[in-house]
Amino acid sequence: MNSIEAVLEVPSSLRYRLLVPEGTVKSIVYVLHGYGQLVEYFHLKFNGVHSDDTLFVFPEGRHRFYLKGTSGRVGASWMTREWREEDIRLNVLSLDLLHREIVQKYPAEKITVLGFSQGGATAARWVAFGKVPCDHLISWASVYPPDLTTEAHATVAKKCTFVLGTEDEYFPVSEQDALLAAYQSMGIHTVRFEGKHDIHEETLKSIL
Repeated sequence: MNSIEAVLEVPSSLRYRLLVPEGTVKSIVYVLHGYGQLVEYFHLKFNGVHSDDTLFVFPEGRHRFYLKGTSGRVGASWMTREWREEDIRLNVLSLDLLHREIVQKYPAEKITVLGFSQGGATAARWVAFGKVPCDHLISWASVYPPDLTTEAHATVAKKCTFVLGTEDEYFPVSEQDALLAAYQSMGIHTVRFEGKHDIHEETLKSIL
């Protein structure tokens, strides 16, 4: 008996949430959440950053799971190490389709892509391989994807800002200076704030 792996293409969907300004949209900010988060709650962190002309778009990772055991709170993620190439491809494809839909209704002058934590790598890959005309990439407390080609890296790094809290529990304090120096040597602008692994409202306002 032979074991054969096969693939079947099936229709899928991408859930997202919007923070819509009162005035005419001049700027769009796509925000990609971190591991185990849902946009239903994650978007609330940006209520205080909302402006009169900026549309915030929060897509949700397609992988949803129970955060503990087999019941209770649910979170979402962008990918795992299993069949990662396919997850990367589908993430880029679905985000491209989302962008096409958004700009048909909200044409804008400026596009920003912000990736928080796990969402940062997905954001960088989307900017590198997708069709979004990104003016500014914000990689917030995230690991810059090491698998970008030299050409893709050149495109992404020059428009990227890396943001990190001084007390971020996922980035040991003893290693932060070396990490920031490495990013700076790649041409990436870096910003630090006093805080932990979270969105810092005043810092985000100043960057945007």
